[in-house]
Amino acid sequence: MHMLVRTLGTKQGLCIEIPSFILSLAIAEIFYKFHSFTLECLAFTATWVAISALATWATGVLLRKAGTS
Repeated sequence: MHMLVRTLGTKQGLCIEIPSFILSLAIAEIFYKFHSFTLECLAFTATWVAISALATWATGVLLRKAGTS
């Protein structure tokens, strides 16, 4: 985890990963009731990765669009 934080840098960590983490945690808390810690943990992690990837993609698209105008 330390390596991940060092690789991402502060800006991406604060702007993309923290909101993705909070949204994923809320989704997991509300919807995931598998009665198994392992399954809920895996589902949370998959949700976090998916939301983070979507946020990274959307940020890239918006930055490219803003740069071309």
